[in-house]
Amino acid sequence: MGTSNTDSRAKGNRPADAVRDFQRKIYRKAKQEPKFRFYSLYDKICREDFLREAYKRVRANRGSPGVDGISFADVDEGGLESFLREIRKSLMEKSYRPDPVLRVMIPKSDGTERPLGIPTIRDRVVQMSCKLAIEPIFEADFDDDSFGFRPKRSAKDAVGRIKENLKAGRHEVYDADLSKYFDSIPHTKLLKTVGQRISDQKVLHLLKMWLKAPIEEGGRMSGGKKNKRGTPQGGVISPLLANIYLNLMDRMIRKRPEFRDLKMVRYADDFVLMGRKISAEALDRLTWLFKKMELSINESKTHLVDSRRSGFEFLSFTFQYHCSRLKDREGHYWNIAPSAKAQKRLRGEIKARLIKCRQRNVKIGIDQLNPLLRGWLNYFTIPGVSYTKYARGKIRIYLRDRLFRHQKRKSQRYRIAYCRKTFSRWLDAGLIDPEAYGIPDTVKT
Repeated sequence: MGTSNTDSRAKGNRPADAVRDFQRKIYRKAKQEPKFRFYSLYDKICREDFLREAYKRVRANRGSPGVDGISFADVDEGGLESFLREIRKSLMEKSYRPDPVLRVMIPKSDGTERPLGIPTIRDRVVQMSCKLAIEPIFEADFDDDSFGFRPKRSAKDAVGRIKENLKAGRHEVYDADLSKYFDSIPHTKLLKTVGQRISDQKVLHLLKMWLKAPIEEGGRMSGGKKNKRGTPQGGVISPLLANIYLNLMDRMIRKRPEFRDLKMVRYADDFVLMGRKISAEALDRLTWLFKKMELSINESKTHLVDSRRSGFEFLSFTFQYHCSRLKDREGHYWNIAPSAKAQKRLRGEIKARLIKCRQRNVKIGIDQLNPLLRGWLNYFTIPGVSYTKYARGKIRIYLRDRLFRHQKRKSQRYRIAYCRKTFSRWLDAGLIDPEAYGIPDTVKT
């Protein structure tokens, strides 16, 4: 797209304002012309205001250093201006080459490990600048029922949409799980999908270099040009690329007659297909599509259920259909609450943090627990959608008992009566009370 460069310093505009102006224009263009292929985007990625805004966002996300060991503190010490100037020069001269991606393994709740790729700060800045330039194009194409890793959308919106579908009578749910999705995306087909909207070969070459970047793990190098699949989780550009590829599935479900009465709610690679009746033809067509996209479904975690008889889990929420026991209510209601696994993970984290600060004062313990409790409660509290009162009460009881044990083990000189008052003392000192935090609990509907 031949949009003229906007000097961020002209007319007193800040870099962020100039970037947002460009994004609005390109979004409107993409929305008005669904088949238009955008060109001349590489020069936007190289612009000083784009790189400056990209660094600001990357820094806000924090994160660990990559293979070069350079941290944000090192960048500030060496001078941000020279750092950005060097990046811009390499992009303009087309001498930019991404560094290897540092791979670390993150433990999962089921005992397995998930690979996380950490690019260098330099690569993260360039990826963010590229994302700022191309994301509005694909945002114009993305489905309204897709919520993962998108601006102004969250898991809470996805849960709310599922509840709307359940109340509309779409009780049959195909709860699917893609097996190692981020590691399975075929590069050739992904770049071809991106190329349907972007014709700028320099941008496509950038994306290809990031996909082919070698991976360093334990001091050993792998991948590189031989790598034909996957986009590392942890990269700035990876979630956008993952959404672009899965948008093929969203488009088919919108158009194919087998899915006419069905709705799909997707959060990145997690999705549920919902309808009054999900036909075998629809599931066969979905299986055919995954095979064509070179993706596979994890059969052990994929189920077709009637949600009125058997509940299901999605995004750490449990969806269950209950008969009302209240005298002033009739019929049934949907109970959407934190899953048992989510509550177990929280209890484990509370225990681990208290062990770390056992020999320290109350303030340090509160500083350890409050961010954890605040994040958990903010995620699961959705006004008008989720019902968390029972889970909050259980967490409060666990927290009280754990603090009793914590105080008792700190010193054998403390009396039992003194230890039992630990919870109330911590609450007085500023500890978040799970039952009283935030907005009032919502009513089951």
